[in-house]
Amino acid sequence: MNIILVVFDSLRKDCVGACGSPYWGPVRTPHFDALARESLMMTRAYPESLPTLPARRALYTGRRVCPFDKGDFRLKGDFVGAPGWGPIPEDQPTLAEVLRENGYRTALIADVYHMFKPSKNFWRGFDQWTFLRGQEKDPYRSGPRLTQEEVNYWLPKAFQNPQRVAFLDQCIMNIRDRTREEDFFAARVLKESALWLEQNQDAEKFFLTVESFDPHEPWLVPAPYRRMYSRKEGPEQVLSGYQDCTDWPPEVLERTQANYSGLVTFCDRWFGHFMEQVRTLGLLENTLVIFTSDHGHSIGDSGYIGKRGYPSRPEVFDIPLFIRRPDGAGAGGESDLFVRHTDIAAEILQTAGAEMPAGLDGKPFLEAALAGGPALRDHATVAWGSALTVITERWWLNTKVNGKGAFLHDLTDDEPFARNVADDHPDVMKDLFDAAVEDAGGSLPDWLVALADNQADAPGCSDLAARK
Repeated sequence: MNIILVVFDSLRKDCVGACGSPYWGPVRTPHFDALARESLMMTRAYPESLPTLPARRALYTGRRVCPFDKGDFRLKGDFVGAPGWGPIPEDQPTLAEVLRENGYRTALIADVYHMFKPSKNFWRGFDQWTFLRGQEKDPYRSGPRLTQEEVNYWLPKAFQNPQRVAFLDQCIMNIRDRTREEDFFAARVLKESALWLEQNQDAEKFFLTVESFDPHEPWLVPAPYRRMYSRKEGPEQVLSGYQDCTDWPPEVLERTQANYSGLVTFCDRWFGHFMEQVRTLGLLENTLVIFTSDHGHSIGDSGYIGKRGYPSRPEVFDIPLFIRRPDGAGAGGESDLFVRHTDIAAEILQTAGAEMPAGLDGKPFLEAALAGGPALRDHATVAWGSALTVITERWWLNTKVNGKGAFLHDLTDDEPFARNVADDHPDVMKDLFDAAVEDAGGSLPDWLVALADNQADAPGCSDLAARK
């Protein structure tokens, strides 16, 4: 069986129409929704570690990245992104390597430039890997620089500082020759992926990984797609401030949400182009399609814009996960089993009939999901930097790894995240914190605990979470 894995970076689950709607209004995703109707939808899917590179380490290897042992990366050619922000360890075989050894032709089509920076190795095991350059601060071009007038158009003056302007400068330099919809990043990635399918029809079986950095910021989208959500013309706002945004002018936040929504719809439109190629080539009859994201993004939720692991929120941690089988099993159905990125890797290996490598942390889940159980686990733990989040059917615990600064939310409440109930449930906190440490291998490295000690607790947290 062929296998296609599609990952959209920063795609909020509630911005996929089949999964719901964000608080600012519905987002149009007809092609994502069409796939959902033909797939089994996992309603409790989460990353194992975040952000971008730790998430992909888990997804590409099936091994947990937390507790970030030897994860304090300070490598030439990159910034210090977060604990675990580094290459795939040499002693961990990748999905592509294992599948290639099992007779698969493997390919990676991506514009996630972090994966291709000096010192990174996320293309290991792929017979073909295609890096489409120019996203974010990829040093794709060195000029011409933006004029102040151009800076003022793309970024409100109140938001301008040297760091943001430099970031924006590189982003716009990289795309100055874009004149058609097909020139935008998501279109290029999905067109190139469709072309790969056409050029590799002789493959006996293949594993294709499609990685679109969109709808990650900067939210640079063809104007017609933004106009689906806002007809107002004028200056833009395409960056995420990673800050409290309660004092943002309403029109600025609305423009930001319109650009994000438009970019999601743009990704959906070109995903439709890719899936039509899959259909035209007759591949739906013998191909497993897996659709997911690494994480979401807060865009005004709880008065914040950005993504973070502390305090953590569902709009960032909940991820869409659709599994389309060629035999139609599970089509239009849902499963509430707890699954993580590591489990996707394990499921791919099982589908391919490959022997599970030693040390795999992920568990194949599709058979159990189709049968209605049994559950793989009763919770999910997500690590991000010096913070841990533990999610069960009822509870959402978010705390620093040193056990301090806890938030506990009761998911059965009408507004779970409006109140921190940590002080009311010390036994629950202890059990969940212990479960998180066990998921990390039983202990947390001293340097990670020290990192938490040197970071401030978030306002409104509980004084002390239970420690192991």
